[in-house]
Amino acid sequence: MARNVYRLLVTSTALISASACTLDSFGGPNDTMQFESAFSSAPAGMEAASSSYAADGEGAWGGPRRGRGPGGPGMGSFMGGGLGDDFTGNAGFGRGAHRGPFAAKIDDGCTVAGGDVTCTRNVNGLTATTIYTIRDANNGTQTRIDTATTNSVRTRTTVTGTTTRGRDGANVTATVNNVSDRTVTGLAQGATQRTVNGTSAGSESTTGTNRDGQQFTAVRVSHDTTAGLIVPVSTTTPTYPTAGKVVRRMKITTTMTGGTPTVRERREEITYTGSATAKVSITQDGTTKTCTMALPRGRPNCG
Repeated sequence: MARNVYRLLVTSTALISASACTLDSFGGPNDTMQFESAFSSAPAGMEAASSSYAADGEGAWGGPRRGRGPGGPGMGSFMGGGLGDDFTGNAGFGRGAHRGPFAAKIDDGCTVAGGDVTCTRNVNGLTATTIYTIRDANNGTQTRIDTATTNSVRTRTTVTGTTTRGRDGANVTATVNNVSDRTVTGLAQGATQRTVNGTSAGSESTTGTNRDGQQFTAVRVSHDTTAGLIVPVSTTTPTYPTAGKVVRRMKITTTMTGGTPTVRERREEITYTGSATAKVSITQDGTTKTCTMALPRGRPNCG
């Protein structure tokens, strides 16, 4: 009898322990906190800047969440919403400043001062200010884009302010500070290729509650550099970069209330080789994968 009671107590204790683990992990041992989900988008407001991120205006990160799997782009996709269309051969075709990869377009209602064109607009509550320096093939200054003669455009953008996110069960407020500086040459009607150089940096400081009702603070910092990118220009088919390099980095520091900071880092390097296959290196939290990307419109293949 005593032995049976002992077995019952052991069994009951095991069941209670298993139930406690299930409750703590929100559905089982494979349900983990997905800090890596922050890599899936770029800092809020980056869609208004010039960067390699395919930022889509999703807004501030809603914080880590419980779920199965890594919760981020993994090794089969690019971070920051993906790689921008101009970098994959998905940007259309055509010659002249208004058409083809890295085409130049300026909003109406801008002001001209000192030879530069300055435009200011509101992006989801954030203030985006862009300064354009426009030049022809003889390096002469222009105050508007001419589809035939404009040859280079330097675009400098700042995005600042505070934005909120109240969807997907999250409720957060983020302070944003983004900057970018990109120069595209070879925009003139007769040019056969374009050269792109640029940098961007984004910072998003967030506080609020995630969709599980947990309070957190987070800082997302992104950087990217485009160096010596060469893109042929065609009047009949989309083209992709044939030379140059893009380096993208993102770091996320997250602190759950009452906890210690969790840091996640990711770096992506894309090298264009002149062929239909670009080289890709992805490093996340110290683990590096050597991958390839088919052009045009490819994704990382790290098989």
